Order: sequence, then C-alpha cells, then structure tokens
Amino acid sequence: MAITAILTSFVISLGLGGLVLKFFPKLNLMDNPKRYGHDREPIPYPGGIAPLLAILTSLLIFLPFEGPVIAVMTGALLLALTCFVDDRKGLSPFLRLGVQFLSGALLVIGGIGVSSISNPLGGTIPLDQLSWVFDLGSLSLTLTLLADLVTVLWVMVMINAFNWIDGVPGMTSSVSAVAALVLLLLSVRPDFHYLDQTLAITLSSVILGASLAFLIFDFPPPKMLMGDTGSMLLGFFLAVTAIISGGKIATTILILGFPILDFIWVIVRRLLKGQSPFKGDLWHFHHRFLKAGYKPWQIVVFFSGTAAVFGALSLLLQTEGKALAFAGILGVMLLLAGILYRKV
Repeated sequence: MAITAILTSFVISLGLGGLVLKFFPKLNLMDNPKRYGHDREPIPYPGGIAPLLAILTSLLIFLPFEGPVIAVMTGALLLALTCFVDDRKGLSPFLRLGVQFLSGALLVIGGIGVSSISNPLGGTIPLDQLSWVFDLGSLSLTLTLLADLVTVLWVMVMINAFNWIDGVPGMTSSVSAVAALVLLLLSVRPDFHYLDQTLAITLSSVILGASLAFLIFDFPPPKMLMGDTGSMLLGFFLAVTAIISGGKIATTILILGFPILDFIWVIVRRLLKGQSPFKGDLWHFHHRFLKAGYKPWQIVVFFSGTAAVFGALSLLLQTEGKALAFAGILGVMLLLAGILYRKV
C-alpha cells in the first residue's frame, strides 16, 4: 500500500503543480520578488496548495473518513485557509497562533495525542496521569492536561519550525521528504510496534510523494514558491505522523535537529534583544549561509543531507543514543554558527 500511496500522492501533486503554473499567473497569485530584494520575475505563490490538496485527496482515497482522519483533515483545512489568506494579505501573528492552537486541539478531540515521552535515561515519562472526563450530551470528552498540552505544543513547534526554514526554495519540500521517508521506514518495520500503523504509514507515504513532486517545482531556481500554505501544513502533517506512529517525537526531533534548533535560537535571540518573537528577521541559519556566499541549492542539499544522516541514525539508535546524537547536532550547529557569523 505504501508504494501505491506514494505514487498516487506524487502524481496528484505533480499534476496540481502544473495547474498552479498555468492558472496562478492568470489569477494574479504571484509573489513580489522586489519586496525581498530578488532580481527576477514574479512566480506563482503560494504553490504549496498543490502538495496540500494532494495529501488530503490521497488520504480520502486510502483511508476511511472517520475518527482521527476527520480530526487531521479538519485541523489541516482550518490551518490551510488561514495560511492562504495570510500569504495574500498578512494576518496578525496572534491570530495565526490561535489557529495553530485550535488545529492541535482538534487533533486531541479526535483522539490523537502523546500519552508518554521517552526518557533518555531509560523507560518512559507518562503524561496522562491527570485526566478528567466531560459528558456533553451523547459526546464524552476526556481532558488529559499534560498530555494534551504537550500534543498541542509539539504541533505548534513543528508548524513554525517548518515555516521558518522556508526562506530558501526547496528547503521545506526536501527536508519534509526525508523526514517522511524515515517515519515511513520506522512505521513498516516488523515486530516494532504494538499500535496499528495504517494511518502512520499512509500519512508518511502521501507526505513523501507530495513533497518529492513539489521539489521538482521549487528546487533552486524555483518555478513557484510554497508559502505558508505549504510549509506550515507539511510541518502539521509530520507532527501528526510522529504522534500516531507511536510517539516518534524523539526520532523526528533528531531528523529535524537543525530546523528545530534554529527555531529555538531565533526566538531566544529576539527575546534577549527585547524584540517580538513574531517579528521576522534575516538571522535564521539558512540566512547566515546565504550571507556567507553559499548558493541556495547548496543550502538545500546541506539541510536535507544532514536530515538524512541523522534520520539514518535514528533507525539504528535507541533513545539514549538519539539523545547523544542530538547533542552532536547541537555541537555541529554551534561550530558552523561560529564560522558563519565570522564571515558576515
């Protein structure tokens, strides 16, 4: 099923990408390159609607429209609508955060959540100790405070981490493809899971197919740009996949070490300087690479390559080893940051 889902999502995303190239210019859905100092003609934006619709359509093809699938698709559509408007007109960051929170909360209501996290010293740390059950007529809702908060926070971090690496074309789609492939390989491993992996296998497969297809369009030099409509939704879908595959959050953090550390670093830096964490700047890690003279395609290869290396390690390491590997990512990032910041 995985191969069929990958190919289906790939073909749909590729076809929709072709339609974006043809019709977005006629609809004036184009970017503004001069606003960001780019010396080129406008290109279609946000092209991320192609992989988004490919993923949603593929889910409808391969999964029954019930329970968790409804929660995932509802949260995704709410987030997508907000992102599409934001890509065109710009919305308040607080409104965007509120929608992200609501999208995560919809997952919780649909029964998708993190009940425990791996302890680097061994075992697991339970998160579902405090819970309350609310009866709302025929509907029974269970609130598990810590687990639900961790679930929503994880989703919001992934959404924004992917959004923030979208400063270089091809970055989001390539890293997303690597992450989806690793999560797929983990989900299909025999004798590895006690949970049904059908949803995880399907989600990671369709993310992989849609991301690879869109990479054809946005690998530097790009034919279209993904925009928040694509980048945030890929982060959302990968966050969900990590949860439903049996809590592969540690694995996902290892694969996406650079984007997540960049996300944390940028927020801390802005707060230390007394700036709003929501105000954009050019201090992301990929911006440092650009200022140091590296070409966009080289940056894409570096980020996706490191994701692939640490993703391969995640297939071999236990929790303790993953913690050490993540410390290695931090060390490499600090070393590179020191080199890059000296150059610019």
